[in-house]
Amino acid sequence: MKKYFGLFILFFSLAATGQNSYYTAPVKIPLTLSASFAELRSNHFHSGIDIKTQGVTGLPVFAVADGFVSRISVSPSGYGNALYIDHYNGTTSVYGHLQEFREDIQKYVKKMQYLKKSFAVNIQVSPELFLVEKGEMVAKSGNSGSSGGPHLHFEIRDTQSEEAMNPLNFGFDVTDKTAPKITSLQISSLADDAHVNYQQGKKTYPVTFYNGKYHIQNNPVIPLYGEIGFSIEANDYFDFSANRCGINTMILKVDGNIHFEIDLNRLSFDQTRYINSFTDYQEWTENRRWYQKTWIDPGNLLKNYIFNVNNGIININDGNTHQIEIEIKDTYENTSVLTFSVKGDFRKINSTQKTINQWFDWNKENSFETEDFKIEIQEGTLYQNLGFVYSVRPGVKGYFSEIHSVDYNTVPLHKNASISIKSDLIPERLQEKALLVAIDSKTGKYWSAGGKYENGWVNGNIRILGDYAVRVDTIAPTILPLSISGKAKITETDRLRFIISDDLSGIKNYTGTIDGNWALFEYDAKNNLITHYFDSERFELKKRHEFKLVVTDNKNNISVYEASFWK
Repeated sequence: MKKYFGLFILFFSLAATGQNSYYTAPVKIPLTLSASFAELRSNHFHSGIDIKTQGVTGLPVFAVADGFVSRISVSPSGYGNALYIDHYNGTTSVYGHLQEFREDIQKYVKKMQYLKKSFAVNIQVSPELFLVEKGEMVAKSGNSGSSGGPHLHFEIRDTQSEEAMNPLNFGFDVTDKTAPKITSLQISSLADDAHVNYQQGKKTYPVTFYNGKYHIQNNPVIPLYGEIGFSIEANDYFDFSANRCGINTMILKVDGNIHFEIDLNRLSFDQTRYINSFTDYQEWTENRRWYQKTWIDPGNLLKNYIFNVNNGIININDGNTHQIEIEIKDTYENTSVLTFSVKGDFRKINSTQKTINQWFDWNKENSFETEDFKIEIQEGTLYQNLGFVYSVRPGVKGYFSEIHSVDYNTVPLHKNASISIKSDLIPERLQEKALLVAIDSKTGKYWSAGGKYENGWVNGNIRILGDYAVRVDTIAPTILPLSISGKAKITETDRLRFIISDDLSGIKNYTGTIDGNWALFEYDAKNNLITHYFDSERFELKKRHEFKLVVTDNKNNISVYEASFWK
């Protein structure tokens, strides 16, 4: 009976327009935001809101409603220390980048870490273990994981589907009377015979605001022809905050008729990478500018598109003038509108086609190979057809292959592509140390792309196109002690700290032992810092200890640090 009552409450609460009474704020300070729901991020939409914590860590964090702790996650990156609470209306609240959990929860987490002998844990918690009441303190705010500064990452999810929902639709007290701001319009030709102002490709137009709307500077009537797509550069802002945030809805109108509409108030985590098709990925990659598109690539399956005509593409070929409006809104219905005029005007133009090696279809498996290189792209990886371009050039000192230019890093991939590079130059003793590296074509800098050697080839999976080659990693990680002097004297009274880093393949694991027993070291990946807090419950103190730290990278190069100290 309780199950069906809960489903009824879920339906009622999610359908209700006013929900202030069900949730309380997760912190007891004014809710000022540094990031919004669905804000544009690299490879993903932001799945919650970021609440400012006045520049400090350690503020009490409270359960927003009655429920029970269902999951606890500890990670050196991502959300860091995160708590998940299931509520009886069918939602789950999420609290990320925490400094620490409440004492009883923290004790339980530490027990599980020692049981699993791992700092990183993802614990599914029995419902009866940590029952919480609305407004009950459950943690302290922090800066853990991939956080760029002290704040609380907060989410509300649909418990059953695990989809993230815009928390600001649930009655939290955030002041926002500021409309989104539009800074630029981009118009793209989407077919071989299409053009923008008599040119193929993309053209951007700065905009100005007057008479309650945004307009293109000097109000030109823009000549267009053929299949055309529009995109805008825009951000939302909250009152009392200068942080650039994301919009929630966008509508394209042609001559007053809706042609395209997207709603970003609910997100599925398995679809979040479609942001690379919703936005102009090339502009983001090359110039770090977000242009949000009002058309849909054929391989973009994002569920948030709620209406479109011809996938949002405008076919302008009638010689007439048309009025275009792009309307954007934030959560609180603050609205901004860009209006401009275009005219269909055909002119024969010189087409600038690049030389391609092979056409890849967006809805098929694709492959390409030479004597020294192979790539395989599975169906569902491309958002649109790709004229694949490949070239090769000699490797430089330190490389064990030629440098293979695998199309351009401005082409987004939704799934991994597998590549193989032939390497006959690697001595047998170094073959297990071989890996792929991605190379910045402008600077020559490189970084690990993983992979391993097998029968004369180095094979791996990539998520970014661009330049690749083979190197080897024979250098062990570095260990820098911060709390031990001369491998015998403790310089900090309550903890041991080390900086651990690796120059190429990256840290795979680390293990610290005290007197032969596994010791918990917390890992702050963004600072390459590991920390052990002395624990009198698990280790006998007031004696001399034998300490050992072993750090291994992803090519199994090992560094060992040993010390003997009194504590």
